Amino acid sequence: MGRNILIVDDLPDNLRLLSKMLTQQGYKVRKAINGEMAIASCTAQPPDLILLDINMPGMNGYQVCDVLKSSSMTAQIPIIFLSALDEANHKLQAFKSGGLDYITKPFQVEEVLARVEHQLSLCYQQNKLKEELEQLKQEVNQRQQTQQNLERLVTVDELTQLSNRRHFNDYLKQEWKRLFSLPFYTGGYPQALSLILADVDYFKLYNDTYGHLKGDQSLQKVAQAMKQVVTYSGSLVARYGGEEFAIILPNASSDYALQVAELIRVQVKALKIPHSQSIVSSYVTVSLGIACRFPDSDLSPEDLISSADKALYHAKQQGRNSVYR
Repeated sequence: MGRNILIVDDLPDNLRLLSKMLTQQGYKVRKAINGEMAIASCTAQPPDLILLDINMPGMNGYQVCDVLKSSSMTAQIPIIFLSALDEANHKLQAFKSGGLDYITKPFQVEEVLARVEHQLSLCYQQNKLKEELEQLKQEVNQRQQTQQNLERLVTVDELTQLSNRRHFNDYLKQEWKRLFSLPFYTGGYPQALSLILADVDYFKLYNDTYGHLKGDQSLQKVAQAMKQVVTYSGSLVARYGGEEFAIILPNASSDYALQVAELIRVQVKALKIPHSQSIVSSYVTVSLGIACRFPDSDLSPEDLISSADKALYHAKQQGRNSVYR
């Protein structure tokens, strides 16, 4: 077996008797003649089980048990109390102190061995259950992490780390349906849904001049600038395709969307990404189109996208690096 047992008793005869019977069964036995030695021994090397006498000079068994149970290092060690006291109140105090069993002197070899083995078996099963539970928790966490990673692959654009086109479409439909189901006014705010479409100006010329790696890097910077600007509750910033981006603003008026779009335009230009082939600026710029609708049965999310796309076209037609609604 090789389990480690600490015997605590101030009487040498009891120590010898218990030590002999346990050693013969293959247990590793340690001995302590008082409470102080027992606590020091447990702190240095916690045993698998303690046989603890109650009536000892100095610290009695209850006091030793209280000290051991107060420390996280020794609190889980199973304790079997030993005593010549057979009254019910002593046994009750032993269990209240944290003891798991109670053996009355004089000892019966078979009883001692049976109770020791029973407590060690219970402890083993509890520890095994804890390990299995911890392993199960780890497996659940790993599966949740895997699920999150898979969801990110499905919903996130790899290059910009924004939402991808698929997530954009799903979210736009979701918000359209949600706002359509609400009263026209909730909390004093009209249930409008605003959409901004943004396009990097002369991006093909940028790629032709600086290369696709630089082009990807510029898209990443533009994406981060948009994320920093768009902090509206429930909003979504997505890569719509190529050099085009989309921002969904639920419960947002056209005026608010205009403010957001203008701030994006300014922030992108402030990045000062060189663009020597741009006709409108020496830096990378964006054009933005805005549409705002109140979802109803006569309209669809596609109508909102179409309106924003037309607004983006007008923004380009009026010279780019501009906002149109």
